[in-house]
Amino acid sequence: MLLVRKPLFLLCCGLRPLTGGANSSITAHKMLNSTRTKHSAITAPTLCSRQKGSPRSFPPADQDFDFFLVLDFEATCDQHKQIVPQEIIEFPIVKVGGKSLEIESMFHRYVQPTTHPELTTFCTQLTGIIQSMVDNQPTFEQVLQQAEKWMKTEGLLGSQQRFLFVTCGDWDLKVMLPGQCKHLGLPLPEYFRNWVNIKKAYAQTVGDFPRDLASMLKGLQLQHVGRHHSGLDDCKNIAAILRELAVRNYIFKPTGCLRTHPTS
Repeated sequence: MLLVRKPLFLLCCGLRPLTGGANSSITAHKMLNSTRTKHSAITAPTLCSRQKGSPRSFPPADQDFDFFLVLDFEATCDQHKQIVPQEIIEFPIVKVGGKSLEIESMFHRYVQPTTHPELTTFCTQLTGIIQSMVDNQPTFEQVLQQAEKWMKTEGLLGSQQRFLFVTCGDWDLKVMLPGQCKHLGLPLPEYFRNWVNIKKAYAQTVGDFPRDLASMLKGLQLQHVGRHHSGLDDCKNIAAILRELAVRNYIFKPTGCLRTHPTS
C-alpha cells in the first residue's frame, strides 16, 4: 500500500510569532496570506472587526485616518492604597502622520494635582515625576484647554482632517479622563470618545494578546526608548508599535468608545 504523507500547515490563530526572528515571522505570514479574509470597515463609534496583519510592505496600506494622536496619561497613585480621585499629572499627545507614520508634532504638559497635591514616594519612583515638576504647573482644566488649542493649531479641529486617538489599554480614555472631567464638573470633549487600544491592534496582527508595552516592543523586535512610565516616552514607544503594525498592513479603526456623557 502506498502511504502519502500529508503536508503540515501552520494555524494562524493563537500562535506566537516564530522564534527565528523577523524573517521567520514574515515567512509565516506569507504562507498564511492565501487564507486571509477581508474584514469590512465599520462606522464609529462601534468597535472594529478582527483582522490579521499581512507581511510588511512598503509603502504601507492606506489608513482611514489622516493622523493618529498617541496619548498616555500618568496620574497620582500609591502602592498599597487607591487614591480617590486619581488626578492626571502628565498629559502628553504625540501626533503621527497617517501616511508618513512619523511623529510630526507633540503636546506635553505636567499638571498640578489639586485634590491630593502631594505626590507619594511610590508615584515618583514609578513615573519619575518629582514634586517640583508639578508644583505651580497649570491645573487639569487649564491643560485640557491648552490641548484643545494645540489641536486647533495643528489643524485637527474645525477641518476635514480625520484623526484617531491611540492608547495602550482602555484606561486613559475610558476611565481616567472621563472620571476626572466628571469629578471637576467639566464636559468631556467629543473627540476623546473614540480610540484604538494598541494592545488589541497588536493581538489582531500577531495573534497573541500582549501583557504590556514592553512585551509588544519585544514581540515586534523594537528598541525601547526612554523611561518606562514617562508619559511622553511611552507615547513615542506606542508610536513605534503603531508604525510597525501599519507596515504589516494593519488598518487602524476604533476599538473603544464612550456613549454616555460623563457628567450625566
